[in-house]
Amino acid sequence: MSFLLRMAAGLRGLTGWRRWLAAFALGAVSATSFAPLNFFPALLIGYAGLLLLMDGADATPAPVRRAFSAGWFFFFGQFLVGLHWIGYPFLINPDAHLWMMPFALVSMPAGLALFGALFCRLAAYFWQDGPARIFVFAVMLATAEWLRGHIFTGFPWNLSAYGWGASLSVLQTASLIGAYGLSFLTILLGGALAELGSARWRVPAACAFLFALLWGYGAYRIASTTITDVPGVSLRLVQPNIPQTEKYDRTLTLRNWQRLMDLSLRPDDKALGRPTHIIWPEAAMGFAVARAPGALDQIGLFTARGQTLLTGSDRIERNGETLSFYNSLYLFLPGGGLPTVYDKFHLVPFGEYVPFANVLGSLGITKLTTGGGFSSGDGPKLLAAGGAPPVTALICYEVIFPHAVTDPKAPRPGWFVNITDDSWFGPWAGPRQHLLITRTRAIEEGIPIARAANTGISSVIDPLGRLRAPLSLGQSGVVDARLPAALPQTLYSRFGDLLFLLLLVTGAFAAFVLVRK
Repeated sequence: MSFLLRMAAGLRGLTGWRRWLAAFALGAVSATSFAPLNFFPALLIGYAGLLLLMDGADATPAPVRRAFSAGWFFFFGQFLVGLHWIGYPFLINPDAHLWMMPFALVSMPAGLALFGALFCRLAAYFWQDGPARIFVFAVMLATAEWLRGHIFTGFPWNLSAYGWGASLSVLQTASLIGAYGLSFLTILLGGALAELGSARWRVPAACAFLFALLWGYGAYRIASTTITDVPGVSLRLVQPNIPQTEKYDRTLTLRNWQRLMDLSLRPDDKALGRPTHIIWPEAAMGFAVARAPGALDQIGLFTARGQTLLTGSDRIERNGETLSFYNSLYLFLPGGGLPTVYDKFHLVPFGEYVPFANVLGSLGITKLTTGGGFSSGDGPKLLAAGGAPPVTALICYEVIFPHAVTDPKAPRPGWFVNITDDSWFGPWAGPRQHLLITRTRAIEEGIPIARAANTGISSVIDPLGRLRAPLSLGQSGVVDARLPAALPQTLYSRFGDLLFLLLLVTGAFAAFVLVRK
């Protein structure tokens, strides 16, 4: 106990560059809670340390400014380590993009850190010693995460909720309050641990008990929920493992296409029988399939056999002299005919388009993908899936947005298909973080996800977030699996972020009551 008291006093007493260095180190260490390391105590310790640094800032003549700097250095460290993989896409075409990599590696974490820093600054206006500040801390930082996920198209990557990747039971909480709600409770628990440095036990004990209940709920949900399979539906997810540097190489187009065909036509799994639905990843063939008659003829082989093919492909649309480019999913139903087309609506800034293109283009900044800038579709759609329940397609990045993966005007889908090309995310952390986010969407919505990734990780994900027959990174092969049935509508899928708002209001009210006391 004396050690905790000394550590807390030491953090509160730091000034100047020492406070900045400690904040940066705490943030950097906290990032190890995210995939692939999943060391969840690091996130809680990081938030406890940040709260203690804000205690120290509150005791200075300029608490607001010093709270801002402590928050910025903390989140800069967290994003710098947690998002280090964003440098990898700049290595795909180094002649054109390598010069931008240092700016991206620093400027993106620096910009994202402003959300946390601004709300640390705002929290300083309401700061005072005692348990009330813990609720202020949680309300402010959780609000910052929600805004980060919505402003400027949003980037809700590595939310605090995803620090629980090591505990599928705790992640089940997302079915009740979503990722943002779980983030609020996680920040609250981390902040409460700072009270141990003042020999105060009540709030940390109460928060720890709450998470014990959440873990118990999740464990019970997993143990007691029976997942059935959709009768007569068998999926084959194709993972060709084509490096990004080779996908658009015209000398390798035939080889890449043949690999897709060979994997798709592999012998049937004896237990599952012939696949009813074959799923290829995002931009699977490296060319616009609708403009390749030979490819369409071979795809006709699948539909003639009574199979449905879902594949990602670029799509080019001509309007007079103007060409529009789309990142699309084509759904070819059995029996031939025109395919159903879905266009990606949530595009990746600098990956699929350049914001403020006139200004940034003049500085030589271009998007990372080849071809012209992509146009966006008009939102998620429910698609008829040929013998399977209706499906909603999510192309790569679209799956990261909580409560934005279904069409609110359409019936609830029976499953999601998430096609992606995670070779852009590097060979280690990025794809695993993306997979964890995808699993959380399945838990939130109570809907299974068939995930086909070019270089991995491909898997069928059941509505509890469990993986079926995953195919790991860097492997070429297929995943053959049944399609799990969706669960009844979850609390979060029904009410969305209204529950998160209720948590924020409750936290603010708790802070008010504690201040009055």
